[in-house]
Amino acid sequence: MPIAVDIDVMLAKRKMSVGELADRVGITPANLAVLKNGRAKAVRFTTLAALCEVLECQPGDLLRWEADAGDG
Repeated sequence: MPIAVDIDVMLAKRKMSVGELADRVGITPANLAVLKNGRAKAVRFTTLAALCEVLECQPGDLLRWEADAGDG
């Protein structure tokens, strides 16, 4: 998938656990893991906003586009 998720990077910068982030955002650790590992098909803007608020970051700090290896 061309969208990479960098939640791990922000968790490390904030010295926060997945469980703590899930708790503070209001989603289950399992759903956060699906998002964190890049297996999510979609993310609600309200969830993205909550992640940004808790992690004190911008959406671009959590999500980035990468070209597929087969492109170009």
